[in-house]
Amino acid sequence: MATQQRRFNRFARTIAVAVSATALIALSACSAGGGGGGGDSALGFTAAEQVKDSPITVWVDASREPAVEAFKAKYPDIELNVETYDGNASGSGSFQTKISLFDQSGEGWPDVVFSTQNNDASWASKETNGQQAFAAPVNKGWFDKDFLDGFTPGALDPLTVDGTVYGLRNDLAQSVFWYDQTLFDQFGYQIPTTWEEYEALSDKLAAEHPGYILGSVGDAFVGMLVYYWGAQAPVFQLDGNTFSSDTSADNSKKMTELLDHMVANGTLAKESVFSSDFVQKYQGKALGMPGPIWFTGALFQNPDSLNVPAGQLGAATPLHWDGEEIGTGNVGGGTWFASSHTKNLDAVKTLMEFVTSADEFQVEQSGGYPAYASAAEKWIAKQATGGYFVGDFEKTVVDASSQVWTGWGYPSFSAETAYSKVVLPAIAAGDTIESVAAKWQTEMENEAQVQGYTVAK
Repeated sequence: MATQQRRFNRFARTIAVAVSATALIALSACSAGGGGGGGDSALGFTAAEQVKDSPITVWVDASREPAVEAFKAKYPDIELNVETYDGNASGSGSFQTKISLFDQSGEGWPDVVFSTQNNDASWASKETNGQQAFAAPVNKGWFDKDFLDGFTPGALDPLTVDGTVYGLRNDLAQSVFWYDQTLFDQFGYQIPTTWEEYEALSDKLAAEHPGYILGSVGDAFVGMLVYYWGAQAPVFQLDGNTFSSDTSADNSKKMTELLDHMVANGTLAKESVFSSDFVQKYQGKALGMPGPIWFTGALFQNPDSLNVPAGQLGAATPLHWDGEEIGTGNVGGGTWFASSHTKNLDAVKTLMEFVTSADEFQVEQSGGYPAYASAAEKWIAKQATGGYFVGDFEKTVVDASSQVWTGWGYPSFSAETAYSKVVLPAIAAGDTIESVAAKWQTEMENEAQVQGYTVAK
């Protein structure tokens, strides 16, 4: 309680600072003869003329609706207009498309947006159609340094462009190897620690217990971010404005061969883990699988999904190549963006701080490992002491949070789109990933060129 009280006291202090800044902005606008803007401010962007107590519009996906509901309960005097959208899932581009239309019209922007795509900062930080960048800088005077320093080291890196932070991470999405201890004991198997052991286990499982699985390649989210990122495969890299993809590199080829092998022996499902077909076929038959921390609520503890009983599920060290360091993927996690066009800086700041750090959402209701360190500490303690998990769940998850491979890129297009366009249809048709690897690489390179990146050859 003391920690929570100090945090909300800090909120109050930062709100007071924002009020003072807002007053200066408003005075600047008046002295300039009024109009739509408030002139350059100490916030790192040109703030709109503020409208006291104006409602703020918040876009969230269905999974983040509890966040805004918790905020309403804590701050009933702040009026919200909540709109639910797809969260830009699977790299749909809906967030960017909608903002582009508002940029063209010069009005209508939402005040806060949640996106599942951490790479959105790459475009949201850029001026478009004569409008300043949609995403407001959060580390140039608007948010207190003390608050920003509370995020887990590295959590805000995907949202940092040339030293400026353009959003706040909701949760971290490091992968671990999930395992069903009851099934491992029943079958007499050892939990794998390397990709090589994982593949070897798949052959034993296929031969001795057909119908049981060790994961899925049925959607781009898992295929790209769990497997290829976790394999430290250089298929999606960015250096400045230069994009590169190499599906023929050693780690890329090894992962492609592993996936093709396990699809062929039946231990990797072709169905998406989020599909009803997957649940019907594999509930009770998932021996283990690599996947992000948020699989806890999305799959394993979800009565409409795998619904693994308490006392069976554990989290083991992220899989890695034999002889190489661990380098897990960062499988989503999501980001909150604040609009530079908002007319209520105070309310937006209060909401952004609450949804990313407050116990009412991040500890009590979040299905993932919070990006905010103090909330993460409480969340993991709550999970570990609830009696659901077996093994050293807490240590594994905490360790994995600092083991995300940094070689992955964050350009202005999603890693999922080319995989969905080229790889998934091939798998569904019974073809191998290897047979379309060159085409897949070309598709990623074409997307990069369309977005204005130089493509390394």
